[in-house]
Amino acid sequence: MKATGIVRRLDELGRIVIPKELRKKLNFVEKETQINISKEEVYLKKYSVGCMQCGEVNGVITTGKVSLCRKCLKEMVDYVKINTDILG
Repeated sequence: MKATGIVRRLDELGRIVIPKELRKKLNFVEKETQINISKEEVYLKKYSVGCMQCGEVNGVITTGKVSLCRKCLKEMVDYVKINTDILG
């Protein structure tokens, strides 16, 4: 992991301000940051919605509260078509 040399204080509510230049460079937008912990380190990662079925993060389609990749969506549509035909 690359060190930036930037030091920030933790406020009384436990918040840290991420400098604007870093947010812009990493394309961080409000509500899109994932927090990860590894032993004694805390690191931030741009949040990506994953497929609810397989976890894939590329090509995910979200509708309402459901997120599926194209492959899983196709499998689900095919399953519904087959079972709809069987049940009449």
